[in-house]
Amino acid sequence: MAKKKVTQPKHLRVKLVRSMIGYKRDQRETVKSLGLRKINQVVEVQDTPAMRGMINKVIHMVNVEGVE
Repeated sequence: MAKKKVTQPKHLRVKLVRSMIGYKRDQRETVKSLGLRKINQVVEVQDTPAMRGMINKVIHMVNVEGVE
């Protein structure tokens, strides 16, 4: 019996849900480098280890979901 291959999403949808005010400068710059500027703004980014590391750094300010 053939096993089904589980594919990882190739893009991630990232939404800024908290204000950057009051956070450290490097976290604010990370949010900006993800392409987010305003609250509730949504961007799609490539699913790479670098992007995942940036998202993990500011996970308390963003919502993330996979897009296929």
